Amino acid sequence: MSNKLFVGNLSFNTTENDLQDAFAAFGTVTETNLMMDRMTNRPRGFGFVTMSNAEEAQKAIEGMNGKDMDGRALTVNVARPREDRPAGGGGGRREFGGGGGGRRERY
Repeated sequence: MSNKLFVGNLSFNTTENDLQDAFAAFGTVTETNLMMDRMTNRPRGFGFVTMSNAEEAQKAIEGMNGKDMDGRALTVNVARPREDRPAGGGGGRREFGGGGGGRRERY
């Protein structure tokens, strides 16, 4: 089991220090990372907490999943690896005038 945890359903008022303090009750927190919106620089409502080992991570999942923090019930589970996404933007469907993103071939 990985020792990196996904923490979802966070209040927009929650800080990385809040995460550190809450998860420290279950072991040594080596890293906290709160995801921020690039455009507004505001929290996106989820983040990641890395515990020092898998046993502490499991204890943190059992202790924090569903627990109320800042008025919200947290979702805590093992973080999955980030999926590779294709290059290029969304663009939309071609029949509606969207470019479809990426590189287009000319015929």
